[in-house]
Amino acid sequence: MKEDRLSLTPDLLLRAYARGIFPMAEAQDAEEIFWVDPRDRGIFPLDGFKLSRSLRRRVRAEPFRIAFDTDFTGVVAGCAARDETWINAEIASLYGQLHRIGHAHSIEVFEDDSLVGGVYGVTLGAAFFGESMFSRRKDASKIALAYLIDRLRDCGFKLFDTQFITPHLASLGALEISRAEYHRRLANALARPALFDAARPVPSPDQTIQRITQTS
Repeated sequence: MKEDRLSLTPDLLLRAYARGIFPMAEAQDAEEIFWVDPRDRGIFPLDGFKLSRSLRRRVRAEPFRIAFDTDFTGVVAGCAARDETWINAEIASLYGQLHRIGHAHSIEVFEDDSLVGGVYGVTLGAAFFGESMFSRRKDASKIALAYLIDRLRDCGFKLFDTQFITPHLASLGALEISRAEYHRRLANALARPALFDAARPVPSPDQTIQRITQTS
C-alpha cells in the first residue's frame, strides 16, 4: 500500500505502529514509502535472551562504552550506511522527529569516542518496536541488544518487536509468531504504561548479565 509521502507525520507513524504496521522504502534514494504488515512477526521475549558463554565473557570485559539517547542521529545513519537499506531520507527525518518528542530511542556502543554500533526503535505504551541495528566491531550489536533488553525489562516493557526474524536474532533468542498472536500481544502491551528512561545509569556488566538471565 503506497502512501503519499507528504502526508507522513510522526502522529501517523504512531497510529500505524498501534495497528501493527510499519513503513519501509525500497532503497536509500527511493522517494516512495510503503507500509508493511508481516504475516509472521519476529519478537524478542524479554526473558529469553540467549547469552552464550563467549558473549558473557565479552560483556564482562567491557570492550565498549554503552550509552542511551546520546547520538540518535548517528545510530540511524549507521543503520542506513549499507549497500541495501530501507531507510531513506524521509524515514530518517521522521524517526528523528519521533525521538525529539520522546517516542524513539537509541542505544549507542562507543569505542573510545567512535560510534561502532547501536540499535534504535520506537516506543508506544509498553511496546518497543526495534527498527534497525548496526555493528562496526565484533559483538557490538549483540552487546547493544543485551543492554537494551535489560533497560526494557527495567522500565516495564512487555513487548520487543523485531519485525522480522533473522538467523542472527534467532541465535540470541528471537522467535517468530503469527500475525494474530502478535496483535494479541501488541494490544496487551499498548494497554500498559512504560517509560523508556534513557537517563538511568548504565548498569555494570555483572548487573546486566544477572538481570537479563533471570526469568520472570
